[in-house]
Amino acid sequence: MSDARSQILNGIRRSLHRGELSGAARTAVDQRLADPPHGPVVARAQLPQPEKVALFCQWAEANNATVARVAAPEVPAEVSSYLARNNLPAAAAMAPSPLLDGYDWASQKMLSLRRGRAEASDQVSITGAFAAIAETGTLVMTSGPDHPVSLNLLPDTHVVVLREADIVSGYEDVWALLRARYGKNTMPRTVNTITGPSRTGDIEQAMELGAHGPRRMHIVVVRE
Repeated sequence: MSDARSQILNGIRRSLHRGELSGAARTAVDQRLADPPHGPVVARAQLPQPEKVALFCQWAEANNATVARVAAPEVPAEVSSYLARNNLPAAAAMAPSPLLDGYDWASQKMLSLRRGRAEASDQVSITGAFAAIAETGTLVMTSGPDHPVSLNLLPDTHVVVLREADIVSGYEDVWALLRARYGKNTMPRTVNTITGPSRTGDIEQAMELGAHGPRRMHIVVVRE
């Protein structure tokens, strides 16, 4: 353990007026960390997968995102069509993800893609998603070499390619997936939960999109 971490933990122990745990108390903590208990389950999202997908789409649209459901070969054409429909440039910064590279982007001759993190001049980003939550229409993004966090936040328009199989019922399912995918001590540096485009109602209670992130979110749900 690093000196800095030891100092922090020792400070917490002093405030609790106790020393390092041992015996039965330590065993109970170790067991909880090894097998975390499952939290509350929201009944409305406990559905067969097709209905779970439909519920996610319903809530995503209720939260100001737009949704298109397409087959895998249609993904690049849908992205190009969305950009054209919204008078956006046919250019985007795309996450360098192997899953995204599996689509035939070269079929869209007018679409220009640059793989990597977002830059100030980028108007559009394209990413995948680690998971999505049917309960609230929320996307879950994990950071890493294949998904720079700046792509979630900097461009005005965020296009997300989401597989139906990655849609889960609730938040508790996401934590279980994270533990299973990454394992102990190897969690991603950042986990973003994103529900629709950025918005705020702080000023005169009037809803404003794009307050601290993208003002548009388009979710391409890929049918299995």
